[in-house]
Amino acid sequence: MSALAAPAVHRGHAEAAAGFLVDAARAAWHDQSLWFMRQKRDRGTALPEWESLRLAGSALKAHAMSRLADLLEEFERRAIANGVVVHWARDVAEHNAIVLGILHTAGVTRVSKSKSMLTEECGLNPFLEARGIEVVDTDLGERIVQLAKEPPSHIVIPAIHWKREEIGALFHRTMGTPAGEMSPDALAAAARVHLRDALMHAGAGITGANALVAETGGVVVCTNEGNADLGMHSAPIHIACVGLEKIIATRDDLGVLLRLLARSGTGQPVTAYTTHVASPRPGAAMHVVLVDNGRTKRLADKAMRTALHCIRCGACLNTCPVYRRSGGYSYGHVIQGPIGAILAPAVNLDAHHELPFASTLCGSCADVCPVRIDIPAQLLAWRARSAAAGMLPRGYSTIFPLLGWVLSRLSRFECAARWARRVQRLIPASWLSGRWNPWTRPGRTLPVIADESFREWARREEGRS
Repeated sequence: MSALAAPAVHRGHAEAAAGFLVDAARAAWHDQSLWFMRQKRDRGTALPEWESLRLAGSALKAHAMSRLADLLEEFERRAIANGVVVHWARDVAEHNAIVLGILHTAGVTRVSKSKSMLTEECGLNPFLEARGIEVVDTDLGERIVQLAKEPPSHIVIPAIHWKREEIGALFHRTMGTPAGEMSPDALAAAARVHLRDALMHAGAGITGANALVAETGGVVVCTNEGNADLGMHSAPIHIACVGLEKIIATRDDLGVLLRLLARSGTGQPVTAYTTHVASPRPGAAMHVVLVDNGRTKRLADKAMRTALHCIRCGACLNTCPVYRRSGGYSYGHVIQGPIGAILAPAVNLDAHHELPFASTLCGSCADVCPVRIDIPAQLLAWRARSAAAGMLPRGYSTIFPLLGWVLSRLSRFECAARWARRVQRLIPASWLSGRWNPWTRPGRTLPVIADESFREWARREEGRS
């Protein structure tokens, strides 16, 4: 198991992040790896029409959500006409029961599964395994964390927290690769052989979907490894498990989303495999399970509904200074990073009220979001809801009214700034950064206050002229 195992019981974001930062070298490497992905995204999106694409993506997702019921019914009609069996699940329990029923009816005891955040959300793997059905995740990153008995720590790069020497040791234990093997090519080749048996002999292939096209009744799956294609086409049963929000109206809309998805996620012009599946092959069966699990409730929430526009590219995670330095397991939710910080409270505010505060509100997440979700505005809205529900930490009810009083008048702010400057000069930094001060716990330092404020400088310069 890697040095960064998922905690058995989530301890809250701040505490879990502090645990991640104990290994400073790993934290720095994690930060650099994700920033490399952000840089690839920047190069990939250097197109003259990029902002127009973002506007189009935002508009088509808003249109789809405004016609959600109509488009889903259109998809169902066309999918059924194509020979697909469509199921509707209100929640996790119904989703898992539907999938289990399909497998039991067909006598399936082994399934191959490609990357699917929806099935992670529903806890499908442990649910099926507890009932005697073997589940083999076929995405390389997903298989790594599955063998290590960990959840994904990133929605696109599930094993981003693993180093290649750790993967080599894991494969040596589980696949019998040579001890000390660290070559990415050799490890990938070993995984390919290891996964081929599951892909070719599974009784069913389970996938997620990147989009559902109402116009065609088709399911679109994007991968870079081709494992989803093998799983859905070699098994006699294909089960696609999809959240309601993945619906779009037309193939023209799909063209926009595919350009946004690949460039935002990995910097590629297009994913290596973009597969359109509209019907089962002869002699096989295809099922689509459409899952609500709180999505329609979120759609009714005017302040938060645009979170449903997310296309799961991972760009906001790669750019977020908090996620990059705190690790995916600090969020305690299947979706991490900025988008997770606004999705998780909608699922359970009691459990996830800390996450909207795990942000600097720098706005970088909104800047890179391909469908222009205003994540910072929703973080602020969730903070307000947490406060209204009495979930703020002790002391906040005293500190923030006092800060509000200071900041509400310029003279008070300037007086406070002058006193802060004097205190910083008189008191040693080591005293101000003691363990008593939550602002200077591992990973943070107090900023140095300038000797002169901008207003003071401006007044002095005016006096000289």
